[in-house]
Amino acid sequence: MTRLAQLPTTLRQRLEQRSALKVIAGLMNFDPASVARVARAAGHGGADLIDVACDPELVSLAVHESGGVPVCVSAVDPELFPAAVAAGAVMVEIGNFDAFYPQGRLFSADEVLELTRQTRALLPGVVMSVTVPHVLPMDEQQQLALDLVAAGADLIQTEGGTSAKPFSAGTLGLIEKAAPTLAATHSINAALQQAGVSVPVLCASGLSSVTLPMAIAAGAAGVGVGSAVNRLSDELAMVAVVRSLREALGTSASLLRL
Repeated sequence: MTRLAQLPTTLRQRLEQRSALKVIAGLMNFDPASVARVARAAGHGGADLIDVACDPELVSLAVHESGGVPVCVSAVDPELFPAAVAAGAVMVEIGNFDAFYPQGRLFSADEVLELTRQTRALLPGVVMSVTVPHVLPMDEQQQLALDLVAAGADLIQTEGGTSAKPFSAGTLGLIEKAAPTLAATHSINAALQQAGVSVPVLCASGLSSVTLPMAIAAGAAGVGVGSAVNRLSDELAMVAVVRSLREALGTSASLLRL
């Protein structure tokens, strides 16, 4: 039995069906009111997972406000994870690193690999997702993904929204925004498949309802969406966005089954 088998049934099935939707409150977002809004939107909109900053109180808040949607916690300090897991988090995530790039903070492959090993040693039985930094060349991203799985990662997550420089408006701009993370998803998934490694890839950062189907076509088992939801102040608008994301994934899953 793999660690993924411990996940709640619906979340596990969505990953298997390549239609999992993770709504991200933000690794640096420790505002309870903001996290509560995101959690409620995730619950009402049909998300499968909520990603919050690694704080036990935020975990409990997200579970309560969402009506029981599973919670993942994100951090770059492994020592923070055990308390959050004790509070009810079903998954831990090393990354996403987008929040650190504006500060000039970059993560090397060796550093991410060491964080993964430390986390696995602390939590040998807990599901762990690890982000591959998009600042690495693509071949290094592929190799790191393989090394992370060998070190105990159960899921691999991509990123790239902060490096995208869309030049166009409308739909074309949305595609340009998502291009880096879509490319990483395709390349990493191909490398894993070639190595005979069966690990879900989550495509995150810079996505929208327009580009979610592209992420699934690129090989993702699910997607992570943050700013498209958490930057909004109107809760009804947040719910509407999550529902549109859920519908886009549902359409993608239906097409895959044809």
